[in-house]
Parts: sequence; structure tokens; C-alpha cells
Amino acid sequence: QVRLEESGGGLVQAGGSLRLSCAASGGIFGITAMGWYRQAPGKQRELVAVPTSGGSEKFADSVKGRFTLSRDYAKNTVYLQMNSLRPEDTAVYYCYAEISTSRSGPYYNYWGQGTQVTVSS
Repeated sequence: QVRLEESGGGLVQAGGSLRLSCAASGGIFGITAMGWYRQAPGKQRELVAVPTSGGSEKFADSVKGRFTLSRDYAKNTVYLQMNSLRPEDTAVYYCYAEISTSRSGPYYNYWGQGTQVTVSS
């Protein structure tokens, strides 16, 4: 069973930093992409940081210059470094990964359970 386990969320003051991690495990043959979305109370889930097919990254306008996306391919882990956090960054952060469980199998999107990030003013 494929599993995505997130960690690193918590409560931080405005201006502070957090680093989220998401590790994929369980019968994985290959991963083509790993990234992050978030959902604030009363709002739809939105893209935060994802890799693009061209090898670069796409960030939400609101986090450009403050958040960094990185990946450890050997550990099947993706990280989101969040600096200069603002109260409006408060949300549940979800990682996703495009994973295949066999050589010939299709890739499906899998999601983590979410980790809460709360930024106080």
C-alpha cells in the first residue's frame, strides 16, 4: 500500500520558518512528481509548489521568493521550506505524488493526510 507521511507542521510566529517533509513508501516502482497543496478554512485546496514537466517548479504567487521545493530521490521524500511565514499561510498542507507500483503500470496521484501549519500574528 502506497503511503505518504507528512511531518514538520506546527505553530510559528509571523516571520518564522518551517520545513515540511513528505516521505512516500509502500510498493513504489517509480515517482514522477512530488509537490504540495494547501487548504485554508473555508477555502478550496490550492497549489503551493509543484514541479513542472520542463524540470522547473511552479509556485503560488503568494509564496514566491519565500518557499522552496526540494526532493531527495533516494529517500522518496519531498520538502517544502517555508520562510517569512505570514498569517495568511495558515492552512492544512498536503503533499501529493505521482506514483506507479509496477514497471508497466500507470501513474496515479496519491495524497498525504495533511499537516497543519498555523502562523500567528
